[in-house]
Amino acid sequence: MNTSSPADLAADPYRITPDTPVGHRLTGVRKKAAIQLMGSRLWGRFNPNHWDPVYAAQTGLKAPIQTGEMSSAYIAEMCVNHFGADFFRNARVVCKYVASTLANEVITTHGVVREKTPKGHGYRFTVDIWADNEAGEKKTVGWIEVDVGV
Repeated sequence: MNTSSPADLAADPYRITPDTPVGHRLTGVRKKAAIQLMGSRLWGRFNPNHWDPVYAAQTGLKAPIQTGEMSSAYIAEMCVNHFGADFFRNARVVCKYVASTLANEVITTHGVVREKTPKGHGYRFTVDIWADNEAGEKKTVGWIEVDVGV
């Protein structure tokens, strides 16, 4: 069920449409791993490894580490920017956290359309997704599937 009108899709330059080609790069989001957020009740307050530099050092960490949910939220924000409401209907997200995100690192999300499979009146897009830091070190990797125009 396609709930977006052609005019709505054309008005949004980031929006993935049935015309989007394989190889298309999604515009990512950039976020700083702010220790103030890492210590909030929503993002890991129960574990001092996520907000206490002294405790984190005592456990062998260079700095407090961000929770995996925060990287997932950054990736989800990028996906909503590009897929809109389609991201909330029959979409699939598969992520793996491959390295810790340390306090004060700047994380950028990325996505590249890998496949575009006909489905109904539209397409099922498969997009490789990842988040990395300023040095290009990947922190979270995965893929999503989203129906567009179906």
